[in-house]
Amino acid sequence: MSVVESVISSNKSAFYVFDACALKERVRFLQSRMPECVTICYAVKANPFVSKEIDGEIEKFELCSPGEYEICKTLGIDSKKMVISGVYKTPEFIESLVADESFLGVYTIESLTQYQLLLALANKYDRHIKVLVRLTNSSQFGVNENEVEDIISDIKTLDCVECIGVQFFSGTQKTSIKKIRRELEHLDEFLLHLRDDCGFDAGHFEYGGGFPVSYFESDDFDEEAYLAEFGEIVESMTYKAKITLELGRSIVASCGKYFTHVVDLKQNKGVNYALVDGGMHHIVYFGQSMAMKRPKMSVVGKADMPVDKEWTICGALCSMHDIIVKQMPLPSLEIGDTLEFENAGAYCVMEGISLFLSRDLPAVYLIREGGEVVRIRETFETARLNMPNYENE
Repeated sequence: MSVVESVISSNKSAFYVFDACALKERVRFLQSRMPECVTICYAVKANPFVSKEIDGEIEKFELCSPGEYEICKTLGIDSKKMVISGVYKTPEFIESLVADESFLGVYTIESLTQYQLLLALANKYDRHIKVLVRLTNSSQFGVNENEVEDIISDIKTLDCVECIGVQFFSGTQKTSIKKIRRELEHLDEFLLHLRDDCGFDAGHFEYGGGFPVSYFESDDFDEEAYLAEFGEIVESMTYKAKITLELGRSIVASCGKYFTHVVDLKQNKGVNYALVDGGMHHIVYFGQSMAMKRPKMSVVGKADMPVDKEWTICGALCSMHDIIVKQMPLPSLEIGDTLEFENAGAYCVMEGISLFLSRDLPAVYLIREGGEVVRIRETFETARLNMPNYENE
C-alpha cells in the first residue's frame, strides 16, 4: 500500500494531501526555465502550510498579513527572506517588526500613508529599513508612477530608509503572454526613466507574474512555450536588474490533492446526483463558473473501470450553489467511494468557506521526502489564526 493509499484508508471525511517532493520538483522546474537574473519568491497566501518545505528552494517569501508572518516565524524561516507586503499593513504589526532588531526583512510601500508610517517608525526606533515601492497595476494596489518618483526622491535624502527597488503585481491566471510582454515592455521603460531621469537605479525588481494553472479538462495551455517566451521577454529588457518572480498558484497548485467521499446517491428529474462530505467550501478552482467546467478528477480504485453515467457532484452544504461539477462522466458510483481532485494545492485550503455550517474542518496531510506523513492539526482557533500545528502520523 502506498503512502497516499494509507492516508486514504484511514480517513472517513474530506481531507487534503500535499506532496513536498512534488512541490520541490515544481520549484526546480520553474527555476530551470528562467534566465539567470530571475529568482523565485513564494506568495505564502497560496498555501502557508507548505512554506517550510521549500525554504531551501526559493529566495523570498511574500507575506500579506500578520498571520502569514507568524506562520513563517513559527516555521523558522529567516526574516531576511521575508517581504512584508499587502494593501493594508496594521500599524501595530508594522511597529512590532520595526521595533524588533532581529527582523531583517523588506517592506513594500503601497500608499503614501504606508510610507509615512514606515518613515515615522524608522525614526522612532532609530532603524535602517529596506523598502520596495509598489507600482500600481491600475487597481487598489500600489501607487501611481509620479508617486513612485516622489517617494524615491524623498528617500534619497534619508538615512533611515533605503529603497532597494520596485514591486509590481500583474494579476492572476494570466494566460496571454502577449499581455505580459506589453506589461514588461512598459515596466522596462519606467525603470529606465527612473534611472536616467530620476537618478534612481533599481537594482531589484519584484514581479508578480500571475502564471496560469490548467485546472480543467478543457484547458489548452502549453506551459513550456509560455515559460520560454517569458524568459525571452525578460532577457530582451534593456534595463538589467535582479528580478524576483513572485508566484503562488503556479508553484503550489500541482502538489496538492483533495479527497472527499460519496455519502448519498439519488436521481432527481432525470439528473444523477452524488452527494459528498466535502463541497465548494473545500475545493475552490479559479474560474470554475458554477461548476460548468470539468476538473481533473477520478474515483479512487476505479481508474480502469468504464464510464457508467454522468454525475452531478454536490457538497454537504445547505446551499443550491454547492455544486462541484455538473454531468461528469464517471464509473459506477457507490456510497463510500472516494473522489480525488487534482491541483488542489493552491488556495483551496485557505480560500474555502470551511467554517460555514460549523462543519468539521478537513484534515490536512503533508507527505515529506522519504514518505514521512505529517498531519497538520486544525481547530477553529488555529484556522482563525491561520496557524499550522504539525504531528507525525
